[in-house]
Amino acid sequence: MLAYRHAFHAGNHADVLKHVVLMLVLQHLNAKPKAYRFIDTHAGAGGYSLEGRYAQKTGEFERGVGLLWTRDDLPAPLADYVALVRRFNPNGVLTQYPGSPSIAQMLLRPQDELRAFELHPTEQKILRSTLAENRRATVYDGDGFEGLRLQVPPPSRRAAVLVDPSYEGNGDYAKVVGTVREAIGRFAEGVYMVWYPQVSKLEAAQLPRRLTAIAPKGWLHVRLTVQVPDAQGFGLAGSGVFVFNPPHTLAAPLTATMPYLVDVLGQYAGANFSIDRVDA
Repeated sequence: MLAYRHAFHAGNHADVLKHVVLMLVLQHLNAKPKAYRFIDTHAGAGGYSLEGRYAQKTGEFERGVGLLWTRDDLPAPLADYVALVRRFNPNGVLTQYPGSPSIAQMLLRPQDELRAFELHPTEQKILRSTLAENRRATVYDGDGFEGLRLQVPPPSRRAAVLVDPSYEGNGDYAKVVGTVREAIGRFAEGVYMVWYPQVSKLEAAQLPRRLTAIAPKGWLHVRLTVQVPDAQGFGLAGSGVFVFNPPHTLAAPLTATMPYLVDVLGQYAGANFSIDRVDA
């Protein structure tokens, strides 16, 4: 949906969860020298000003990465995550937030590839500028749902895929299921990460179950709930990430980290998390 701008939400609690999972997956892939391809189906701008009018209008980052920025008791995965955000803010002040392509770019090695899809013309322009110096990065003006099929399997037979649309477009929930099902059919060995929002929509509540049904091997589902919807049922209560073929190294750091995120990011007494998994 071309009206959607992630700048309103950059650095919020959902970004924290999504980017911690992404970081842990890429760190695992980096443990082996063989190259891999990272594919971001809905890449956004790649970087966001937290001083701009979009971020300042909502202030969501203040209740997300902002609550972690100055902590000195971060669990190791969160310390690594905040270190990446600090690299994006070399002046030491939290004024910019790295989107998923920038998080990945800071972790990818010279032999690894980055493939990013973005339809919004303004976001795409910023994204191209952000990734311009990376010769192994390619930005596509296209629909990531459609484009993913041409990206898997990669020649190296190693890949990580992030699927995180806005879920504001018509049929995004169904498109996620169909796109991932087709991609797994083409390349079952890939690591597929699906982010989704916790909102008052039946499709959102049903999505994890529908993803479980198409998982051919192991999977991991992590969910973070930080607030309740408003009186009209609106608002982002939390988010989840469903990972197909999760690295064996993923569950332990998440299990150690999620209680901390609940304590620090939780906005009501009922804030909670869950981690479910099925090993291959």
